Amino acid sequence: MEVNEDASSVILPAVFLVYQTISDFREKLKHPVMSVSYKEVSLYDAPGIAFYPGKARLLSCKHHYYDHIPPLINPGQPGDIECTTQRINYTDPFTNQTMKYALVVQGPRDVKKKELVFLQFHLNGTDQDFSAIDYLLFSSFQEFINSPEKAEFMKDCESSYSSWKFSGGFRTWVKMSLVKTKEEDGSETVEFKQETSVVNYIDQRTQPRSDQLFFVVFEWKDPFIQTVQDIITANPWNMIALLCGIFLALFKAADFAKLSVKWMIKIRKRHLKRSRQVMNHIN
Repeated sequence: MEVNEDASSVILPAVFLVYQTISDFREKLKHPVMSVSYKEVSLYDAPGIAFYPGKARLLSCKHHYYDHIPPLINPGQPGDIECTTQRINYTDPFTNQTMKYALVVQGPRDVKKKELVFLQFHLNGTDQDFSAIDYLLFSSFQEFINSPEKAEFMKDCESSYSSWKFSGGFRTWVKMSLVKTKEEDGSETVEFKQETSVVNYIDQRTQPRSDQLFFVVFEWKDPFIQTVQDIITANPWNMIALLCGIFLALFKAADFAKLSVKWMIKIRKRHLKRSRQVMNHIN
């Protein structure tokens, strides 16, 4: 009886531990852990900035460094366009009927030198109460240039990326950061995060005007690319090793029970033998 109780005291906890181990492994497979890592770079792949200016016109576009923008000269007048630009027309990916006009500009690259792109737009007049220009960011201007189907490329970008606005009469400073997400199938998606600051533009032109000036700056926030991916913490080898240890303990318990039974049988036989000897001696 004592042997059975000893064996049960080992087997029951072992069975429970096996069940708990398998349950934990399955739960970890269902709920992976999000992992976030950062990679430092000195040069980014220049992003593409697609503007949808409507009736507005690009007056100037320049690259500057170390967060320094020189004072404006003749604001509202055409200036130097020192950026790489490309104009493209394509059909709206959501309606497939409306034609859209986009001005695609190469964004900044050198984050160590705090490279920025400063653009100035001019809208001659509008009958709307509020004026703004839409834009979207995509990961690689070079991919756009190399694409043989630029219209389809832009339709895919508009379907995949969010769009933003900047208003007339202000200087909007956009600081970008890049987030890459690795999916379960091995593919990778890219998302832009933005921090914007808006400063009022003080129009010092002498004559009263009804036109609107738009100023926007694009710069990288920091040299770190954020990578997000789901990691499965369940390790099958750890589970196998634990189960092997549990089964080994069960086998040891079974051997112990077997030896205990043999020992008790042997003691019982000795006891019976001595009892016979005593009875024979008495007789």
